[in-house]
Amino acid sequence: MSIDIIVYILGGLTIGSALMVILSSHPIRSILYLIVTFFMISANYVLLNAQFLAIVNIIVYAGAIMVLFLFVLMMLNLSKDTEPKASIPMIGASVIAGGSLLVVLIAAMKKAILAPGVSSDTVNDIGLVKTLGHELFTTYVLPFEITSVLFISAIVGAVLLAKREKQIID
Repeated sequence: MSIDIIVYILGGLTIGSALMVILSSHPIRSILYLIVTFFMISANYVLLNAQFLAIVNIIVYAGAIMVLFLFVLMMLNLSKDTEPKASIPMIGASVIAGGSLLVVLIAAMKKAILAPGVSSDTVNDIGLVKTLGHELFTTYVLPFEITSVLFISAIVGAVLLAKREKQIID
């Protein structure tokens, strides 16, 4: 079995599980499909010789973040009755957010397509922790710090949602 066939099968499974995250009507199943997607992405990292990223992806995302999502989802006790109805401002905000994501994806793909080739000297350094740490704390230090602030605000939001008192209607 060629490595190309494995890549295509794994890519198809990754895209399929990611689509099931979106298409699933039950929130718990959607989160479980997201965990499967993270495992598939980790398998893709292994094929790209980025074992450190694969392990971190499994530990951080499939482990900690998804457990946090499950706990928050179970604490919120969502139902169809409490779900807000779609309105014009909500649809407009969704279109703006989706359009912004599309612009970011197009910009990322443009940069990826126009990226120069990798020299043979740096091929052996790809996937190493030393190279990853150097790039993370020099080139990408601002997004790294913004992500940490985002995680802290998500934790504070989860605590506030869990602590809020239920309103008693007389």
